[in-house]
Amino acid sequence: MEKIYYEIENLAENFEACRKTLTAIGDETRQHIILEMIRMDYNGSRVPDITARTNLSRPAVSHHLQILKDVGIVKMRKEGRMTYYYLDPDMVSFCRLSNALLQAVDICAQLPNRSGD
Repeated sequence: MEKIYYEIENLAENFEACRKTLTAIGDETRQHIILEMIRMDYNGSRVPDITARTNLSRPAVSHHLQILKDVGIVKMRKEGRMTYYYLDPDMVSFCRLSNALLQAVDICAQLPNRSGD
């Protein structure tokens, strides 16, 4: 029982570490932006390109990209006056979240069946 208590405490810490990522990807508009960026050029996309594909305003796209950038899902690079946004090739935020969810599945599998079946 002590082992599972430790695992649950560890899961709580992992969920806490993923909270901002969960909030960022929980938004339908940001999900749409991520999907469009996956469909677009792998070298990076500019705000006007994303705006055209999402039918959002430029300020709205910039706002959502900043949130995705803050949690490490999106990165950016400048080439002269141009700014290109691209998905983090290491996907650290997504991997951390995926690991936490897999940890939750493992813990739940150890719990007794309470369904009455």
